[in-house]
Amino acid sequence: MNKILRIINKEFGNLGQAALMLGLFNLLSQVLGLFRDRSIAHFIGPGVELDAYYSAFRIPDFIFVTISSLVSITVIIPFVLERMKNSEGDNKVSKEATDFISQIFTVFLVTIVAISIIIFILLPYIVHFTAGGFNPEMQHQVVLLSRIMLLSPILLGLSNLFGTITQLFHRFFVYSLSPIFYNFGIIFGVICLYPKFGISGVAIGVVLGAFAHFLIQAIAARMLGFSPRLTRKIDFSNIKKVLKTSLPRTLGLSANSMALIIIVSFASFLTAGSISIFTFANNLQTIPQGLIGISYAVAAFPLLARAYASENKSEFKKHLRTSARAIIFWTLPITVLFIVLRAQIVRVVLGTGSFSWESTRLVAASLALFSLSILAQSMISLLSRAYYATGETKRPLIINVTCSGFIILLSYILIHIFNNFPFFRYFIESMFKVTDIPGTAILMLPLAYSLGTILNFVLHWVSVRKDFMEGETFIFKSFFQSLGASFFIGGSAYITLYILSPIFGTTTFVGVLLQGFLSGLVGIIVGGFVLYLLKNEELQELIQTLKTKFWKAERILPSQEEL
Repeated sequence: MNKILRIINKEFGNLGQAALMLGLFNLLSQVLGLFRDRSIAHFIGPGVELDAYYSAFRIPDFIFVTISSLVSITVIIPFVLERMKNSEGDNKVSKEATDFISQIFTVFLVTIVAISIIIFILLPYIVHFTAGGFNPEMQHQVVLLSRIMLLSPILLGLSNLFGTITQLFHRFFVYSLSPIFYNFGIIFGVICLYPKFGISGVAIGVVLGAFAHFLIQAIAARMLGFSPRLTRKIDFSNIKKVLKTSLPRTLGLSANSMALIIIVSFASFLTAGSISIFTFANNLQTIPQGLIGISYAVAAFPLLARAYASENKSEFKKHLRTSARAIIFWTLPITVLFIVLRAQIVRVVLGTGSFSWESTRLVAASLALFSLSILAQSMISLLSRAYYATGETKRPLIINVTCSGFIILLSYILIHIFNNFPFFRYFIESMFKVTDIPGTAILMLPLAYSLGTILNFVLHWVSVRKDFMEGETFIFKSFFQSLGASFFIGGSAYITLYILSPIFGTTTFVGVLLQGFLSGLVGIIVGGFVLYLLKNEELQELIQTLKTKFWKAERILPSQEEL
């Protein structure tokens, strides 16, 4: 146990080590998330019942993202550190820090409970906005499920506060267990509660997962001497400072969450199961961003902030350039593999029980469209933090809000064009081989999301290039090298898939898994060889990093609302 704790608390050596360690650690959480989605696909499957659940999930999720990000770990920790100077030892929280967090605890708890109560009362009216395409019976179901899950943002928000303490004292193992227990709660709800209580059992599982998420953080924080309490002595000047720091970031996260609410609302007017198809595909496409984009962005942020604070422009540009090129190095090949192997990925992860072949094809097509923006999503995570590192929060906020509005508008326009222009509809359906499946209009939503996200990336990149890189085209070389290698990766994977399909067949799990795995492996080997011939810098740095003991790097974790 001591060895494990020493590894967990080990300070990272460089950016590559930290990002790789974080990426591998996030991978474990992502794998459990895949088991969660597979359980949902097996026992429930796309349809009106699951549509109601996913639609109901968006309101509590919006509350959590909006309110909890106001007091997120990245915001609170600097304020706590200022008050830790009088701490009685390395593993205890000072009285001044405890009083400060108790004030935050009080204001947060009162605020989120009050908002949850108001939303609880207004849900029958809100549902006409968030699920306007559902019939009255389904809308009633959405209201019921949302009311059950309104407990989750309260519990998750409190867990986020306690996580400030566990993160502050390097209890990364404890901090990292929370998302795992959260997913376990949902899986328990699907497997054990759904057969008895129906879709309400899944909502109860969400609350149980949120409670487990909170409980493990609370126990660990208490062991560190932190016992929050409700207090009447609140210094609102401190609260104002926290809100001033966190508000721009909160508005940016809220804009994206609101865009998803409206997109889901559009999907409620489409064929039954459309919301489920959209959500399954969205969950799959967020995996690369979590493993790559957030990993490098979180690892780079303290280095960027330190370089800017010391007025070292060259160091700032170096860290930004290195991180951006590394993201491109990873995401372009993954994008191509996701597009080529989309059916195999979806069938292996979700193809079980109630999840039909028609659903597989629709989710696969949606995944391909989402994948177009994997690079953009990952780069936005980094480029927005370049601004945060300098204290500039207005620029990324304006870009995020503008592009969220663009996604909403484009979703409406594309659905209208798809339904009223047969040529465009036939073109899209033929491209993804779904002409014989009903409900293909759902493909317009991931397309709109990707186009809006790409615009978001372009605006961020132009701004960062102008403000920090002095017009330097700092990603072009890596972009074109990775793009060229990606063509070889996609081509070799597609040819291998064509050769292996008759051998393994498409009717068994093992056959589909082997097809996808071997085809992807061949593509990666070919792409790696191409990059080696091109003397790609990122490939050489990866090889050097793998030679070090990067698994001993400190786990630098993103905020829970980002996960």
